[in-house]
Amino acid sequence: MQIKEASFLRGAVGPSQYPDDGFPEIALVGRSNVGKSSLINRLIKRKNLARTSAQPGKTQQLNYYAIQSDLAPFYLVDCPGYGYARVSRTEKEKWQAFIEKYLANRVPLVLVLQVVDLRHEPSKDDVAMFNWLIDQDLPVAVVATKADKVPKGKWQAHTSKIMRALGSPKKPLIFSAASGIGLDQLNALIEELVEPENVEDLE
Repeated sequence: MQIKEASFLRGAVGPSQYPDDGFPEIALVGRSNVGKSSLINRLIKRKNLARTSAQPGKTQQLNYYAIQSDLAPFYLVDCPGYGYARVSRTEKEKWQAFIEKYLANRVPLVLVLQVVDLRHEPSKDDVAMFNWLIDQDLPVAVVATKADKVPKGKWQAHTSKIMRALGSPKKPLIFSAASGIGLDQLNALIEELVEPENVEDLE
C-alpha cells in the first residue's frame, strides 16, 4: 500500500463532527506519550503532520487524519491518551465517555490499534483498555512501539510479558517510528482492511 496524500481533517468530540462518507476508520488508543503520533507520522511518511507533544494529556479530542492510498481512502483516528495523572478525574471521565461511545458505536471502524511500549509491561490502564475492547468484540491489534530502544535479542522476552499481562494469545506487532521496524507489517495489516472488496464485506 502506498500513501499518496495525508492531511489533518478535524478534531471531533461527538458524532455530529465525524465524517459521513463511510470510509474505513482505524483508531489508535494508548497511554499518553506512548508514541501514537510518531507512529502515524512514520506510517504516512510525514515528519510532523500528527503533532507530538512534550505535555502528556494535551490531545483532548479524536483527531481525524484523511489518508489517500493507492487502494482506497481511509481515516486514521488518534484518540486522547489515557492514564495521565495530572488530568482531573472529571476530565478523564469526560474523555472516557466519548472515546468509548465512538469505539463501541462507530460503524466504519475496521480496526483499533492499541499502542503499548515494548520496553515496559502494560499498565493497569493498558490492560483495562484491552479487556474493554475485547468485551466489545472490537477488532484490535496490539502494537509494541519504541522497539529501537530494546536490543533485538530481548524482543521475545518483552513481547511475552506484554502477552501475559494482557492475557492475549497473539503476539504484538513490534514497531519503531524512529527506525521503521515493523512498518511493512503494519502497512500489510491496514492494506487488508481498507481494500474496497474487504470493506464491502463488512457493510
